[in-house]
Amino acid sequence: MIIAYKINAESGIAPLVRFGAPDYNSGQILTYKETLLNMKPMTSAEARRAFLDYFSEFHHQEVASSSLVPGNDPTLLFTNAGMVQFKDVFLGLDKRDYKRATTSQKCMRVSGKHNDLENVGPSPRHHTFFEMLGNFSFGDYFKRDAIKFAYTLLTEVYGLPKERLAFTVYYKDDEAYDIWVKEMGVSPTRVARLKEKTNFWQMAETGPCGPTSELHWDKYPERGEDDIVPSLTKEDDRFLELWNLVFMQFNRTQADPEHSGQYDVPLPAPGVDTGMGLERILSVVNGVLSNYETDLFMPIILKTQALTGDSDAERDANIVPYRVIADHIRAAVFLIADGVLPGAKGRDAVCRLVIRRAARFGNKLGFHEPFLAQVADTVIEIMGGHYSELTDRADAIKKVITQEEIRFRRTLDRGMSELEGELDALVAAGQTTLSGEKAFYLKATLGLPIQVIKDVVEERGLSVDEAGFNRAEEAHSEVSGGGQAMGAIDASDAYKQTQTQLVAAHALSDKGVVYEPYGVMGVDDRLLAIIRDGQRVDSAIAGEKVEVVLGKTPFYVEAGGQVSDTGTISGDGWMIEVEDTKRPLGGFIVHIGEVVEGQPKEGDAAHAEVDAERRASITRNHTGTHLLHAALRNRLGTHVQQRGSLVAPDRLRFDFAHDQKVSAEEIAAIEAQVNDIILANYPVKAQEKSLNEAKAEGAMALFGEKYGERVRTITIGKNGNRYSYELCGGVHVNETAEIGPFVIVSEGSVSAGIRRVEALTGHGAVAYIQNTLNTLGNLAHQLGTTPDHVATRVEALQGELNASKKQIAQLQREIARGQFEQATPENINGVHALIGAFENLPVDTLREMADWFRGKVQSGVLVVGSVVDGRPQLLVAVTDDLTKKGLHAGNIIKELAAIVGGGGGGRPNMAQAGGKDASKLPDALAKARELISQYYKGS
Repeated sequence: MIIAYKINAESGIAPLVRFGAPDYNSGQILTYKETLLNMKPMTSAEARRAFLDYFSEFHHQEVASSSLVPGNDPTLLFTNAGMVQFKDVFLGLDKRDYKRATTSQKCMRVSGKHNDLENVGPSPRHHTFFEMLGNFSFGDYFKRDAIKFAYTLLTEVYGLPKERLAFTVYYKDDEAYDIWVKEMGVSPTRVARLKEKTNFWQMAETGPCGPTSELHWDKYPERGEDDIVPSLTKEDDRFLELWNLVFMQFNRTQADPEHSGQYDVPLPAPGVDTGMGLERILSVVNGVLSNYETDLFMPIILKTQALTGDSDAERDANIVPYRVIADHIRAAVFLIADGVLPGAKGRDAVCRLVIRRAARFGNKLGFHEPFLAQVADTVIEIMGGHYSELTDRADAIKKVITQEEIRFRRTLDRGMSELEGELDALVAAGQTTLSGEKAFYLKATLGLPIQVIKDVVEERGLSVDEAGFNRAEEAHSEVSGGGQAMGAIDASDAYKQTQTQLVAAHALSDKGVVYEPYGVMGVDDRLLAIIRDGQRVDSAIAGEKVEVVLGKTPFYVEAGGQVSDTGTISGDGWMIEVEDTKRPLGGFIVHIGEVVEGQPKEGDAAHAEVDAERRASITRNHTGTHLLHAALRNRLGTHVQQRGSLVAPDRLRFDFAHDQKVSAEEIAAIEAQVNDIILANYPVKAQEKSLNEAKAEGAMALFGEKYGERVRTITIGKNGNRYSYELCGGVHVNETAEIGPFVIVSEGSVSAGIRRVEALTGHGAVAYIQNTLNTLGNLAHQLGTTPDHVATRVEALQGELNASKKQIAQLQREIARGQFEQATPENINGVHALIGAFENLPVDTLREMADWFRGKVQSGVLVVGSVVDGRPQLLVAVTDDLTKKGLHAGNIIKELAAIVGGGGGGRPNMAQAGGKDASKLPDALAKARELISQYYKGS
């Protein structure tokens, strides 16, 4: 059964039709209207908000979700429950200024006893990432209130029929059982008393622990009431667990293998920790059989389907890949937003796994190019409203996903081909198990995650020797030398020791790595050293982050504002993708990257190759920076001095000393001058000379920079005329025409006396110009004019708009005056009071209304409010005679402003305030009546 969707301008994607919800009591299929009579369909945003608002009404502090990376528990790979961020509170190690809390917590379960990864796809309800709704009590309420809160929320807020719910309690917990049966009125046939396995919770072998009570949804009520307790006891498929209430009642002083409770000491302040999966309750209230049919997943599935071009029937026939992609892309988006990036170990390995597993299932659907970033857009649209970090980091999230997908696809075809070949050979030999050594080879050499290998193997009805795989992985760690050569040491010590060892072995000269970044894009050498996790090792495998040392390098190391080069280092059957380079010690350069294929070893022949296209963009921007510096000095004055810069492949940034804003006319002139020099095609010359000679010739030096006795100079000019002459160790074009167009995109202040200009060159400038022209053309088309006349047309429209606004304001004022004249003041303990709300009135009109009021009544109080652009405005006016009798407009407005989430004040006879929460305006006006009665002291 699939939900149809509509797009709503206000609430986004929302369920439109949900035909076919089964009525398990009658065995009949309900119509849509009949289904709505039984339950309350909700969007995910509505279900989440209903939970949080419900508990907020009962004085729970709404607490934002903590990160997926636990900040207070190094024993956890990821946050896997709502109580994790409150663990120290329950242990008495932390105190909060509230005793009740409610959250919607981001959770991941991909390891240990809570590893749901293998079930994702085939199962309609298992996920890697999910949201846990929870309420917590820190020594405040206990079992009775926790049970009442849960039961009332499910039946009255979510509208679940009481006869479809069943419950479990710990078999020794008479208190909880009696609350359900005697106080809540639940039939004993619906309450199962179960043992420790299902209904007793403990944080560890010792420490806080206690009984639990679970709330279950009955999927098959036609099986009768007599079968409820037996079904709950057997844990068969009749019931779906919705909510678990944990009663932290005891402190276990030592391990109790017999679960006798003899070591359980009552806690001085027992607590409550509850958890309910948003995905599950959403599926139930919407009457669907799978979490994937809710608006948390279905839009993602529909997005993937739109990219594949599959029909609904084709999608449903091959639903597992769609589900895996939907689940895993959610996990990847949230992990990256919380700072977890794809890598080889720990949390990073999980991020890599979900992206690569999603990409592999995408391959099964026919995707042979990166597509996951487009699907990630839908996740961000769905979840970004509540989790703003997704929208804030959207571009970075999609960039990381695409980079990882590209990296995986480089070896996916080869890896899959080799794996299929191994499986064909197994079948031909009559065997059914892929050896651990073969599985490790595929991971180590081609970067296939073990879970992806298992997926493929099991799809063919075979298995993997996982124990053998683990042994092979451990053997690699030992053989590679991890932690043996130098032990577990600080990274800086690893650099020093590696450099010393290489010099002693004559692999490096005393001068260090030969540095050849100028004009050279590739060199051949040997892999002298591999450093992994701060330790020198003999080899590395696919997926591992490494730092490698060569005898010579063409890679530029970040300096003088220019970023480091990227590229590849490759050998026989292996490749390292270089992401960065650095010089941690004089003469010692390390290339930072990831093994994307094969197993590089120390001593291997290696070829280092710089990313030529990226380098070309950097050189254009670097020379462009020098031209910009000269143009700024020519136009603004020689007081302009460089104070910092960034030379990246996509842009350049230049900070300089100047005490005022650079005008638009000056920017245009500076930009034109740079482009003139570019078109003149001046040669760019690099020359090494002494520092004293360069300074004597007038070379510009970077403020605050320290230089050696020998320096490199960059001269731009011809026929004996120098347009620019600077000390610089960066890479540059040979002639200025290579730069292409130069465009300044922004100018602003960095700090007192320091300005910043950002600019684009080459391909970036061309794209910027094209986008600007396209925007201008589209705007001209919409305005019904030509690009040359857009400014004139906009000016005319602004005039018309201002005239219309004035006319609207005048009409609103006249309507408000008419409404005011018809209003009759009410009598509050002898005070004539006019209290009311007016639609979309500016505060100026509200103040004018005070004058109307004084002209209408000799003695009285005016309290009026309005909402303008979504923000409430309030005004209070008091006639002079009443200010002497205790009525002070400023005092009244302060209390009203607090209700709408704002502040304000004023004189005794006139005060105004603004706020943030327009929905509370009626409450504020109602409060005014109480305050008038309270403050008025009479005659």
